[in-house]
Amino acid sequence: MKIIYKKIKLLATGVVLPAVIFLSGCKKLVELDPPQNKINASTAYETDGTATAAVIALYNYGIFGIMGTLQQAITLYGGISADELHYTLTTSPDITEIENNLISIGNSNNASFWYNAYAELLAANSAITGITASTTLTPAVKSQLLGEAKFFRAWVNFYLVNYYGGVPLTGNDPLTNAFLPRSSADAVWTSIIADLRDAQSLLPVTYVGTLKSRVNQHAATALLARVYLYRKDYANAEAQASQVINSGTYTLTTTPNVFINTSTETILQFATFVGTSTFASSYRTATSATNVAPPTYTLTSNIANSFELGDNRKTNWVDSTTSGSKFYRVNKYKIFTATSASVGNEFNVVLRLAEQYLIRAEARAQTGNLTGAAADINVIRNRAGLGNLSAANNASSTALANAVAQERKVELFGEYGHRWFDLLRTGQANAVLSALKPSTWNATRSVLFPIPDQQRQQNPALTQNPGY
Repeated sequence: MKIIYKKIKLLATGVVLPAVIFLSGCKKLVELDPPQNKINASTAYETDGTATAAVIALYNYGIFGIMGTLQQAITLYGGISADELHYTLTTSPDITEIENNLISIGNSNNASFWYNAYAELLAANSAITGITASTTLTPAVKSQLLGEAKFFRAWVNFYLVNYYGGVPLTGNDPLTNAFLPRSSADAVWTSIIADLRDAQSLLPVTYVGTLKSRVNQHAATALLARVYLYRKDYANAEAQASQVINSGTYTLTTTPNVFINTSTETILQFATFVGTSTFASSYRTATSATNVAPPTYTLTSNIANSFELGDNRKTNWVDSTTSGSKFYRVNKYKIFTATSASVGNEFNVVLRLAEQYLIRAEARAQTGNLTGAAADINVIRNRAGLGNLSAANNASSTALANAVAQERKVELFGEYGHRWFDLLRTGQANAVLSALKPSTWNATRSVLFPIPDQQRQQNPALTQNPGY
């Protein structure tokens, strides 16, 4: 039987699959021999090698070449939606809409974000189905790969629910996915937790490879700790963060070394082809000299001026360029560009130990463990070259929660939308952003991105977010 090429449009998610869908049957569209660089879907999960190749495709750039773009959207759109990043160009009105919190339902960047997320979900769902059904994989390999695929499904759904609220919980059948309604946000969160719990039980503690660029059990635990924090399940957030902190696998390193690919702090990083971060070209220009144009996304003065005197995070993670005016730059990733494989030593750091201390500190502050919360905050402050919190700052749960918020602001800036999500989940978005963007911020509309209009035209079951 020869292989049939067919293009299917996934209406509910807007994914147009340019890849090959392998079908059998008598009604043929175009018959071609199997391409040499493709894996037949019916046999992809029969051997350890082909199944591993299918799951590895979820990393970096995904099977449709979209993971780099997806990571940029998660990070940059969250940054400009908040008070963290500024878009310096005028060439994209759609990005300006996002920065002004005035996203139109036809915004093409928002539509691309949705498209890429659901393309990655389709790949993860297909892997989960194929691996689960396989009877020929080595048990250890099957467990590892299934855990990785479930992690990716949880990871993508985490960002979708934070940006859009309730979204369709899709499977691996494009035709079924095409007309699914939105699940509630609570249902999406429940799915995320279930996937991460499964991933914990399936994944080994040890890494595959040497650079922490494949998901392990600690990565699933670290993301689960974050999920529980966002859900205000503080007991579980503390417990999960403690598992990572107490594992002995990770240690905080000096600030210049946090984002290199051999950092002892990294829990998970996504490798890149040439060892330069996906974000570097957006955050940096070639030099920091005067009369140099600013990068595409600059760090706002609101963040740049939030550091205490002597904080070496500002020294090592923020710099500036001058082009008529002074522009601050995110300087966590130092390598602007690389032209050949293995030149750079910076990957995309997805999860790291410092966040786990801040998760545990916030959970402890919220449950009245003031001594424990202060101790965790001080670990992060001391690494930054700062002294312990003052007595006034650890006198109450409220004071400690505020101290955590400040440390998150100056520790996690420029990374995967943390600032945007922190403002939303703590109820601070309206107060902070209405003052910063008084003519465009809308407390009802601006807290969620709109469901792309093209998706709603194709799938009438999709409802729109309030205010759009």
